[in-house]
Amino acid sequence: MRNIWDISRPLTKELAPWPGDTPFRYELTWCLSQTCSVNVGALNTSTHNGTHADAPFHFQGEGAAIDSVPLENYIGPAVVIDLVEKFSRTQPSIAIADLEHALPQIAETRRVLLKTNCFPDPTRFPDWIPVLNSEAITCLRELRVVLLGVDVPSVDPIEAKVLPNHHALALGKIAIIESLDLSEIEAGVYQFAALPLKIVGGDAAPVRALLWRD
Repeated sequence: MRNIWDISRPLTKELAPWPGDTPFRYELTWCLSQTCSVNVGALNTSTHNGTHADAPFHFQGEGAAIDSVPLENYIGPAVVIDLVEKFSRTQPSIAIADLEHALPQIAETRRVLLKTNCFPDPTRFPDWIPVLNSEAITCLRELRVVLLGVDVPSVDPIEAKVLPNHHALALGKIAIIESLDLSEIEAGVYQFAALPLKIVGGDAAPVRALLWRD
């Protein structure tokens, strides 16, 4: 029997957006009644609310938009690496040493999901997050990783202005997924899928992220 885990964060009005960004809103514009045969909803949201894929266009003016990213990066084997309770505000850097035990699985799957549990309450935006240092990103590029997923709102520090990690990952053609929910997932290798919506010209898109084992 196949076990499937949904590792997407629910999109609700309580979800905390990036400070200053557009919050998620859903409302029924048509309501089922004696005079209306359907319910129809409307969305108003930032593309970066909830679990989402960043496109290079998000941080590079000439970068690819989300409708033209290679979809094969978002489907296939992935390794979940448990880094819970390893980091703090004063030591937020994820180094090669933190990934070393999983290097064989990283090389095998080429998709890496980092579990930190540093964004436990989606209604409260964090004021700091752990992020990979430059040496760790270089290591992922050397291992030909095609996707990095994190359970925090960004692959760069909250206060970052130039987004060096976004650029370094793009240089290695590594797809980015942010704000996963890995809180109930054990470390190990899984099958993974998280396809971004086909928003033409989009800087990012929501995904429904899944893990499974046969």
